[in-house]
Amino acid sequence: MRTFDLVIIGTGSGNSILDPRFKDWNVAVVEKGTFGGTCLNVGCIPTKMFVHTADLAAAPAASARLGVDSTLDGVRWEDIRDRIFGRIDPIAAGGRDYRKNHADNSNVTVFEGTGRFTEPKVLEVTLADGSKETITAPKFVLAAGGRVKAPDVPGLSEVGYETSDTIMRLAKLPKKLTILGSGFIAAEFAHVFSSYGVDVTVIARSGALLRSEDDDISSRFTALAREKWDVRLDRKTVRAERDGDVIRLHLEGPSGAETVESDVLLVAVGRTPNSDILNVTAGGIAVAPSGHVVVDEYQRTTVDGVYALGDISSPYELKHVANHEARVVQHNLLHPSDLRKADHRFVPSAVFTSPQIASVGLTEREAKASGRRYVVAEQAYADIAYGWAMEDTSGFVKLLADPASGELIGAHIMGPQASSVIQPLIQAMSFGLRADDMARGQYWIHPGMPEVVENALLKLVLD
Repeated sequence: MRTFDLVIIGTGSGNSILDPRFKDWNVAVVEKGTFGGTCLNVGCIPTKMFVHTADLAAAPAASARLGVDSTLDGVRWEDIRDRIFGRIDPIAAGGRDYRKNHADNSNVTVFEGTGRFTEPKVLEVTLADGSKETITAPKFVLAAGGRVKAPDVPGLSEVGYETSDTIMRLAKLPKKLTILGSGFIAAEFAHVFSSYGVDVTVIARSGALLRSEDDDISSRFTALAREKWDVRLDRKTVRAERDGDVIRLHLEGPSGAETVESDVLLVAVGRTPNSDILNVTAGGIAVAPSGHVVVDEYQRTTVDGVYALGDISSPYELKHVANHEARVVQHNLLHPSDLRKADHRFVPSAVFTSPQIASVGLTEREAKASGRRYVVAEQAYADIAYGWAMEDTSGFVKLLADPASGELIGAHIMGPQASSVIQPLIQAMSFGLRADDMARGQYWIHPGMPEVVENALLKLVLD
């Protein structure tokens, strides 16, 4: 058994922990797949590169009503795909080469294989050639992420479905795409493929899309989605089958039995942490019912010296959260007598669909459930100068605030550039800025899209 000072499992955000301050540590890095983690290879970065091209492809259809006659002459799927992964794949390969071969990493040993705990702080790694190595250390960092999951539908495993891991590398653009799922992955890929001219059907078990968002966001987005895609709500998928090149799903819904056919099926019902693959319970590490590794405010697991970060332990499952937690873990490894807490008070998220959606803090549903006092204000994009110029008819900002303190407790935006427009609200919540001070204590560029935030702030009725 080989002994190290530190073992890091996973090369997503966990890979960023090592810097020159660890040059005197004997470090092992374990990676079972591609270097760079979910975000770089199959998550936020490639998907947003596809979203950008989808936005360009969708623009001509929306421009005619503004007096601009433009056309979409075609979508070169192979060129889009190869440009994106022609940039991403070398980054992943370069990260692997740097960690394995660069002089800066002479103190780092890379194990490419799947690790499983056999006892506390003892990891057995099965390498690509089938051989095994057993390693140990007083310090571990679990940053092994998560993976896509599939529902228990008879016949599903036999039909040859795609996931968010595989659909971006399709050999050709499908004519018809069925998406099983109603969350952010489903919403983003529905936008991408429909913008490319694909006939998209979205199947949801519940009565709305994006149910984790504020109810007003969810309901309005669902209504807009039904204008663009074939959205089947309140559907149970009872069976899947393949008939030649056709994938057929058998559904039960409000009107009885029905079928949906397509040449490609995307399963996008969520993700699950990789804690079971690591067999963390054998290492004495507690796991929540969701499968996430249990951590405290310092990112410590229930085993002394073992930290966890990112999707394996965080229910947020967001890259910016994993990066923040990696910085916390890095500090705590280097300064064990001066531990730093992770700050999960105001975690923002965005859905890069059309229209864009962004949120931070409590939904109104959560605020009601908490029993606290709150006030609400909404502002439509259409009622600000720039929204008027764009003739936007669906975008809006919804804010929730504590009327006594004046502080914001939730912000929800649907509309153009929502992921950017929300940033000053995240800043205000993080630093305790009162809504009225934020509205009146600074200039707001006119005409600019952030005016939609200014006007929403001014509508909040505070004590």
